[in-house]
Amino acid sequence: MAQVDVYLVRAFSISGQGGNLAGVVLYADALTDLQKQSIAKQVGVSETAFVSQSDKADFQLSFFTPTVEVDFCGHATLSAFWLLRYLQHISAGSYQQETKAGVLPVEVALNGDVLMSQSLPIWSAEFNAEQIAPMLGLQPQLIAQSGLPIQAVSTGLVDVLIPVPYGVLDCLEIDNDAITHFCQQYQCVGFHVFEMNPPEAPYTASCRNFAPAVGIPEESATGSSSGALACYLNRHFGYQQAVFEQGRVMKMPSRLVTQLTIKSGVLTQVQVGGEGAFFKKIMLTC
Repeated sequence: MAQVDVYLVRAFSISGQGGNLAGVVLYADALTDLQKQSIAKQVGVSETAFVSQSDKADFQLSFFTPTVEVDFCGHATLSAFWLLRYLQHISAGSYQQETKAGVLPVEVALNGDVLMSQSLPIWSAEFNAEQIAPMLGLQPQLIAQSGLPIQAVSTGLVDVLIPVPYGVLDCLEIDNDAITHFCQQYQCVGFHVFEMNPPEAPYTASCRNFAPAVGIPEESATGSSSGALACYLNRHFGYQQAVFEQGRVMKMPSRLVTQLTIKSGVLTQVQVGGEGAFFKKIMLTC
């Protein structure tokens, strides 16, 4: 039996509060996947990141929900690199992480904020409102009236991006079983539902993320989905920068900043960033 220190970090927090808790285990080289899964289940937050040595990058990161391993996790990446800086294992600068979604750059600012690159978008199937609306407790026309498509997009993980009218986001009635079945059928991780905010608002869009198929009924900040949504909004509205709010209904408000780099009309980089905050350290046996 091994004793393992797990740090809990608030990713995408606002002034040290809210955010999305991620577990981080450093020096995880000797842990097996079974041990990592056991730790993630005991920690009980949406994802736990395990940091190991890499011969391809500065670090290798693997990500486990309480039930499965996933290829990438934005908020756990932010938590891991924020923690490395917080503990003075690294200084501000540019790094690379090896993940199952590829080798991806990460930038750590002098104040500890983390800006991470994600994979370029992969555009997948579109779905109709009649399919999706009942799983959210909505009438199909509420989704259809936006004129925007419901589409599966990945910048590391496949999420279904679902537009709803302003003022509707907090009123959803979620059918977890139906969403789980749908995501298993169409090989996606979850639903990322968003409403566009008025131009004068501090956030471009407000979001909610549901991924019950991987053990996450709702998540208060989802970095991978924010990258996908940034690309979606660029395609439909031309945005190159966007700031998203998530976690409002959960009383865990989170702020996610996105930046797209476009050269000669071609998208070359997707970045998502924010701040972190230390929550606590626990010791587990696996």
